[in-house]
Amino acid sequence: MFMHNKRLMYTVHVEQPDPILASLLLEQFGGPQGELAAAMRYFTQALGEEDAGRKDLLLDVATEELSHLEIIGSIIAMLNKGTKGELSEGMIEAIEMRGMTQNSTSHTQSILYGGGPALVNSSGVPWTAAYVDSIGDPTADLRSNIAAESRAKLVYERLINVTDDPGIKDALRFLMTREIAHQQSFEKALYAISPNFPPGKLPGDPEYTDLYMDMSQGDGDVEGPWNSGEAWTVISSREEQYALDGGDGEATVDGLTASQEEALDAMATRTASDPLADPLTGAELGTAPTVEDGPPRPLLG
Repeated sequence: MFMHNKRLMYTVHVEQPDPILASLLLEQFGGPQGELAAAMRYFTQALGEEDAGRKDLLLDVATEELSHLEIIGSIIAMLNKGTKGELSEGMIEAIEMRGMTQNSTSHTQSILYGGGPALVNSSGVPWTAAYVDSIGDPTADLRSNIAAESRAKLVYERLINVTDDPGIKDALRFLMTREIAHQQSFEKALYAISPNFPPGKLPGDPEYTDLYMDMSQGDGDVEGPWNSGEAWTVISSREEQYALDGGDGEATVDGLTASQEEALDAMATRTASDPLADPLTGAELGTAPTVEDGPPRPLLG
């Protein structure tokens, strides 16, 4: 059950309308790192959670994210108030509007959504449930949640840097700080599960879990704890990097019937390439032959 309090979680004051800034703030309203995506990610995780502590945490954070969505939406609406009134009353010409918004997506926002906050990102791309990347395993989902909060914090930092409005900066700084708090909660919840790595139930094959494959070689090779030391067996030899299972490294299928074998052979024969053929192709038709080219080749087909 949800209950709503009409007071915002954080007081917001906007100095003056700014439809361009409003469009940028849509990134945290309907974007992949935004508050709606976060609320839906944590809410759906909570519904499927069996652990009482994690369920409580996820429901608390999901509900707070909806409160953050309300803050961002309110800021967007206030930044669009001037345009909203002028547009609805026909007091602004098209050329004026394009100049005012500097041809950003904010004029689309004004025309399509009447200056209100829309569930789109700053480029006008509609919100999608594809932003919710839950997999149904708490250790994997908590790691994803930590990363999501980290990305959201960075977006808020960038938004803070593109406005001089002190009231908006203050509100965005609050929202950015709450992302840090959520990261801490999710990390504590992750490490309350033991063991928490690797995700899932099945262990990895010990023959391969501690191999480091040195696949990209040349200038720029760097050694660190991620690829060297007692924890790793490094495979740098090209001859050793294929067929790690000790086989021949070929892809084969067993159990084909005689008729399937016959059909495959017929198809291979019919579609075989002739490495000696060099017919004139459509891409070459517009190229005038030169002396060096020799006589024109026959047309393809």
